[in-house]
Amino acid sequence: MKIRSYQGKTPKLGERVFVDPSAVVLGDVVLGDDVSIWPLAVIRGDMHFIRVGARTSVQDGAILHITHAGPYNPDGFPLIIGEDVTLGHQVLLHGCVIGNRVLVGMGSTVMDGAVVEDDVVIGAGSLVPPGKRLESGHLYIGRPVKQVRPLTEKELSFFTYSAQNYVRLKDQHLEEDWAQDSTQS
Repeated sequence: MKIRSYQGKTPKLGERVFVDPSAVVLGDVVLGDDVSIWPLAVIRGDMHFIRVGARTSVQDGAILHITHAGPYNPDGFPLIIGEDVTLGHQVLLHGCVIGNRVLVGMGSTVMDGAVVEDDVVIGAGSLVPPGKRLESGHLYIGRPVKQVRPLTEKELSFFTYSAQNYVRLKDQHLEEDWAQDSTQS
């Protein structure tokens, strides 16, 4: 089952959310309206909470998790993702904060306690170390990431384009799934 409760907490899905049958969403997770969760993604809110804003796309093989509270980190870190975010294939987010209109490139990792402000691009394969803050309006690349340059107007406009593109795609998937379900009943 793709949507699973854990210790009395059941994921809450906004309107028109698409979760691929091969993905897993469990525990204290809230997905905003028009969110899309693609094949083999895992969103595991088992020891802290995860919040995903509207029109965010979680691509194939992404892993979204938290940092539990314990003796080395008394409060832990939830995972908070803003609106109009595109998370590339095989992105790993762990107990961090991602602002609005962010693109996290394929295969990138954002670690515990990191904060990514609004309007940021993280290049493919990048590593955002624990506790690092990425300033709004810039491109970051590398392992560990370094600020490369300010984003262009064209790049800034890409965030809403990308979000809307994935909203359209997930709507097509939802419609096709509905059509298949209705022909099988």
